[in-house]
Amino acid sequence: MTTTTPSRGRRRAPSRMERAAGKAAALQKPRVILALLLLLALICVMLLDGYLRAEVGGDQRVRTGASSSDVPDDVLDGGPIVTFRGGQATTVSVPDKTIALTFDDGPNPTWTPQVLAILEKYDVPATFFLVGSMVSRYPGIVEDMVEQGHEVGIHTFTHVDLSYQSDARVRREMEQTQLALAGAAGITTTLFRAPYSSETDAIDNYSWPVYKKLGEDGYTSVFVDTDSDDWKRPGVSKIVQWATPKKNKGASVLFHDAGGERSQTIKALPQYIEKMRAKGYTFTTISGVMEQGRGTGQQPGAGGPQGTADGSQGTANGPQGTANTLQAAHREATGAILYEGKALVAAVAVAEWAVPTLSVGLLVVGVAVIGRFGMMLVLARRHYRLRNRRRFSWGPTVTRPVSVIVPAYNEKECIANTLASLAQSTHPIEIIVVDDGSTDGTAEIAESLGMPNVRVIRQTNAGKPAALNNGVRNAAYDIVVMMDGDTVFEPDTVRQLVQPFADPEVGAIAGNAKVGNRTTLIGAWQHIEYVMGFNLDRRMYDLLRCMPTIPGAIGAFRREAVLQVGGMSEDTLAEDTDITIAMHRAGWRVVYQEHARAWTEAPGSLKQLWSQRYRWSYGTMQALWKHRKSLTDKGPSGRFGRVGMPLVVLFQIVTPVFAPLIDVFTAYSMIFIDFKAALLAWLAVLGVQLVCAAYAFRLDREKYRYLLMMPLQQLAYRQMMYLVLIHSCVTALTGGRLRWQKLKRTGEVGTPAGAG
Repeated sequence: MTTTTPSRGRRRAPSRMERAAGKAAALQKPRVILALLLLLALICVMLLDGYLRAEVGGDQRVRTGASSSDVPDDVLDGGPIVTFRGGQATTVSVPDKTIALTFDDGPNPTWTPQVLAILEKYDVPATFFLVGSMVSRYPGIVEDMVEQGHEVGIHTFTHVDLSYQSDARVRREMEQTQLALAGAAGITTTLFRAPYSSETDAIDNYSWPVYKKLGEDGYTSVFVDTDSDDWKRPGVSKIVQWATPKKNKGASVLFHDAGGERSQTIKALPQYIEKMRAKGYTFTTISGVMEQGRGTGQQPGAGGPQGTADGSQGTANGPQGTANTLQAAHREATGAILYEGKALVAAVAVAEWAVPTLSVGLLVVGVAVIGRFGMMLVLARRHYRLRNRRRFSWGPTVTRPVSVIVPAYNEKECIANTLASLAQSTHPIEIIVVDDGSTDGTAEIAESLGMPNVRVIRQTNAGKPAALNNGVRNAAYDIVVMMDGDTVFEPDTVRQLVQPFADPEVGAIAGNAKVGNRTTLIGAWQHIEYVMGFNLDRRMYDLLRCMPTIPGAIGAFRREAVLQVGGMSEDTLAEDTDITIAMHRAGWRVVYQEHARAWTEAPGSLKQLWSQRYRWSYGTMQALWKHRKSLTDKGPSGRFGRVGMPLVVLFQIVTPVFAPLIDVFTAYSMIFIDFKAALLAWLAVLGVQLVCAAYAFRLDREKYRYLLMMPLQQLAYRQMMYLVLIHSCVTALTGGRLRWQKLKRTGEVGTPAGAG
């Protein structure tokens, strides 16, 4: 069919397909952004969970031996409660025969509820210094704690030694914990205890500025008089003994309800309460001690209750108000801090649910990936040995002529090389070039070569499927070979490709597509992918009789089979996958012919690569959805539906979509868990992939030097392929449409020998 070309002086109006393509392209940017946002959300969830899980280690001073020359003597020798009323450091001591029972490092889902149950049983109030990250993870425990009348204070958000930190970090640790308290129990607090702190005489020149700054913000810093050292797990009797003040003195006593195994604490606590009550002691909170100090009116001093602590006015960054009740340190959270706190708790809840779910997903993906590698190796080896043994034959040698169809749209850089390679074919062929409305003179170039067995058919731009169907209708022979306009064949390619047609059950044959422009980094990465990912897969699918795709670069079909299934469909963007599945459903066998090699020009830029793989991924999803009824069909159609389709969905969609979990969890483990173990695990997976790739290169007789690019491919190229697939899934789920897109070609794949 011949059409007239618009005159050069007139501007051609965009076709319907071009307008549709432009509209579709305009819709892709939001979907790309959505795909990136999904990945970003996953990373944020992982980072949040990792940040929260920087849990408490052993309770010990991080910095020791520092001077205390800048710390006032009345603070070093004073009581365990330090305030900065009016800018002046003031201490308060616990009255005689009084215990301010305090717990650090909680809440913990195992130990804190047991502590609360004991305190409730004995009607003992306590003050809990909470780690903000734990508060945000277990808000219900904190809410119960406050409802039972206990007092809470801040123990930083990540249990970090603040004497090391910048002012911004200190402020962030306090603010984040206040937000967590607001979200969990609707309160903020004025009380603070620094991690790794002990008695006031341990304050040094590094930590003193931190206490002063927090005091200016309205915080009361709380230390200890008596430490049970229960974190050392010395035994129940030792814990009770060490927690008992000397000579009936009052004390701020330290226990732990988290930060490690606390069964000894749980056993010691009832004994301790009973012992102290038997000695005539009463229990109160830190605010209770401060209220008693106010009532006595005594001045600061080491010998008895000292000073007052009413807390200066402030906000969530520095709690404010006057201590005049049991929970006087608490402030009701209102306004922005309340809603921000609830948002934090909600985000943490999502992370707490998502990370275990992702962990299970990682296990499934890991098993599937390793299983796939194992299956590919076993079946690829079997396929190779079967097809390359001396006595193997498809049947009588196929010598009859075939029709080679070359769909071409603006292929001026490549068409001459393509036709020149076909001219050297050792098998009799006719060549049909179907020019799909090219505007760059492709048809004229093909005609100017003067090749006697070349026919050029012109048609208005209608897309690749229409061009292929036009070629099939005009083919003179019963076997048709389809190739892309940027591909070159070796002289023996066609002869090798058509030999399986000696078996009357074979309806279509997939050839061995190779990357010709592999000298660039992107080309080398794609070369590895083609040899390992595509050709090993095809060997496996061939033996399982469920080949999902005949590559557009090189494929052969029985003409009657193509017409039987209705030709190349325009229903999907992956017409090659579509017709391959249709062949299976019609009862034809589809095989892989490794010795029929074609050299194709892979995309030369990341943008073009994204465009191509996006079309492939989305088109494959369309084809699978189109043929979904094969899952319940009987006969050959049902075989593909119940064997081939699940494998394609698992290996080409589900596993790659979730494969980023491996990388995300690797990074997560390196940052938050064990760098060396995570690195070794990643290297082990890489080693498995290298073994598979090396075997694939051996089967295809490729040079191993390209495998040196594989580690970098795993860090960069593979991530892009994940994003492409996620983008395709988003497009499919949102009901998007995408048109076939023409990639820019350079024509650098001139001859098979030049591919090297």
